Amino acid sequence: MARNTKLNRLYGRNSILGRLKENPKSIKKLLIEKDIRAGDVEQICKSENIPVCYVPEREFNNISGDIRAQGIIAEVEHFRYASFEDVLDKSLENLPVILFLDNLNDPQNLGGILRSAACFGGFAVVLPKYDSVEVTDAVLRVAQGGENYVPACQVNNLSWAIETAKKAGYWIAGAVVEAGEDLTGVRLNFPLGLVIGSEAKGIRQGLLKHLDLKLTIPMQKTKLSFNVSIATALFCYEVYRQRKKVTKEAQE
Repeated sequence: MARNTKLNRLYGRNSILGRLKENPKSIKKLLIEKDIRAGDVEQICKSENIPVCYVPEREFNNISGDIRAQGIIAEVEHFRYASFEDVLDKSLENLPVILFLDNLNDPQNLGGILRSAACFGGFAVVLPKYDSVEVTDAVLRVAQGGENYVPACQVNNLSWAIETAKKAGYWIAGAVVEAGEDLTGVRLNFPLGLVIGSEAKGIRQGLLKHLDLKLTIPMQKTKLSFNVSIATALFCYEVYRQRKKVTKEAQE
């Protein structure tokens, strides 16, 4: 079966249902392995007039490879990045927390970050165009539909994006392994941007000068550190917790 290389693929029920809920028009075709019951995914696609193709098992396995697809694959429009300017063009109380991801290379980590950010809500992601992972099929597979709820922007220069956010009123914090203020003991300011460094090198020196605050996750004194996706999830939770508290105080 020929594939349009400008399309992405979503594998499995959760990813496809998330896209059907948020952007069904982006789905161009649903592939179902013969003798597999796709249930609500199949019915919703038919109600949305999305073409449904029933594929013999061997052919389906050739398409899915070693990916666990639960017998269903959706071919969707190639991922569209959000405009960074549009992310900033909101009222002060509706500005998202922006995760500036500095040269991440692992699609698994980016997918995990999108999923965590979607779970907590109110986040956007900014990626540099060069020397960084892009939003690919592998990223979407890990994100499990998170890409539908988190605007992801791609910019030529991350330093420019951070400075632009600062001019728009953002406070900029950076996630560092050590020598930062305890994440759980500092009061965060909003709107907030959080710079997350690469898996191997952390935040580049050229970006450190933009930080208003360095933050560290409290840990036992060991030589271990969190995977960047897990670390970002912890930061997102604390940001979510404090932002919820600030919102509640403003309403009282």
